[in-house]
Amino acid sequence: MATLLHIDSSVFPTAASSSRAVTEAFRAAWQEQHPEGTVIYRDLSAEPVPHLNADAHTAGFADPSDHTPEQAAAFAARLRLIEELEGADAVLIGAPMYNFTIPSTLKAWLDNVILFGRTAGETPSAKGTPITVVASRGGSYAPGTPREGFEYVQNYLRAVFADSMGLDLDFIVPELTMAPHNPAMTELIPLFESSREQALQAADSKAKSLAERLAA
Repeated sequence: MATLLHIDSSVFPTAASSSRAVTEAFRAAWQEQHPEGTVIYRDLSAEPVPHLNADAHTAGFADPSDHTPEQAAAFAARLRLIEELEGADAVLIGAPMYNFTIPSTLKAWLDNVILFGRTAGETPSAKGTPITVVASRGGSYAPGTPREGFEYVQNYLRAVFADSMGLDLDFIVPELTMAPHNPAMTELIPLFESSREQALQAADSKAKSLAERLAA
């Protein structure tokens, strides 16, 4: 049966998090199609992975037989994350925008799993794996909007996941999530509600479509 690697990085619980609400809808639809499948779940806010340090970094480019005990331990932790990615049939990531970019916890996970010569480079080990990223944001950074130039989430993750790691990348983008909380954005609440509903519907349909494709 298919394996889904599901990663959340929002600092908020599902009831207060647009990205978690959408990833939860995706996962539920996925599990409807794969009730006996496997879901590997990582909540990077609740249980952050270690930030990349010198031992973990240098170990990735050294012969394992030459690893110091510190390098060996640090690389073993990286390897667990890398093997989870490589073993997944599909990947789901909640990536809310914080201060124009992704949460630091998600960046730490990426720094661990990106290994040139293995997961990134000319022949990436997880090439072609479908990955769905729920890129929620408080405002709108869509083409033609005043803040288009500040969109560093999709642009960055496209460079990482698609260009460097060769994954089959798809985005779901719930936006204007601050509208219910910021009085200055009150008039945008209907647009927020529409965006949220579209994102939830997209999560359901994309998950089912992907599950059917992998089962074929």
